[in-house]
Amino acid sequence: MNPVTPNQTTSDATGVAAASGQPSPTFSPLYQQIKGLITQSLQSGEWKPGEMIPSEVELANRFKVSQGTVRKAIDELAAENLVMRRQGKGTFVSTHHEARAHFRFLRLMPDEGVPHYPESTFIEVKRLRAPAEVARLLDLKSGDAVVYIKRVQNFDGVPTIVEELWLPGLIFKGLTAERLNEYKGPMYGLFESEFGTRMIRAQEKIRAVCAEAGDAALLRVAAGTPLLCAERVSFTYGDKPVELRRGLYLTERHHYQNDLI
Repeated sequence: MNPVTPNQTTSDATGVAAASGQPSPTFSPLYQQIKGLITQSLQSGEWKPGEMIPSEVELANRFKVSQGTVRKAIDELAAENLVMRRQGKGTFVSTHHEARAHFRFLRLMPDEGVPHYPESTFIEVKRLRAPAEVARLLDLKSGDAVVYIKRVQNFDGVPTIVEELWLPGLIFKGLTAERLNEYKGPMYGLFESEFGTRMIRAQEKIRAVCAEAGDAALLRVAAGTPLLCAERVSFTYGDKPVELRRGLYLTERHHYQNDLI
């Protein structure tokens, strides 16, 4: 097999896509094209979360490129948490059910003690029409159906987070308070296993606010108490927004931690 080098022509790049039987990617470095084709297979569900993907040799044969090109593509996918390498076993599709994934999107850490997942108390779960700002952030039409969730998260019995979530109603049809209360584990695990929606990245805005009366009551603090407010839009494959989340964090015993790599 003669590997195709990154400085190939556009027609060569099209040949890679044709050999894979998949849509032609736009011209870019070869490993980026292979990364895109593997991502398409992840998005289509060819390999499910938690499943092992084909070996580098098998993928190299499939796409008619060198094993080194495939390895570089997988390295980037692993760095983006889309796949996970397991020494001596292979490469697996990342899943929110893995223990290490529980804290990828939960950034509130205790000042003392071992990080652990909070317990949730659901205040409200209902379907409603998307307000204009929610529709804009979720790339919906104003008035489209969304699922609205409000909950309090408790660490060791202490209410610490008040969250509001908006989810596209079409994708999360059938999500109810009963199902949320029954499920034990991180919410993103439920979204992945029962609604086929995997959160792969998020954008956050963080600011300091003062607790309003209703939220202060839920957190058992005085109105006006300083809180950390985080607004997050989470995306699935294809940069499709599938969740808007606004959280109020009490940081008396916790801090927001972000590892910059």
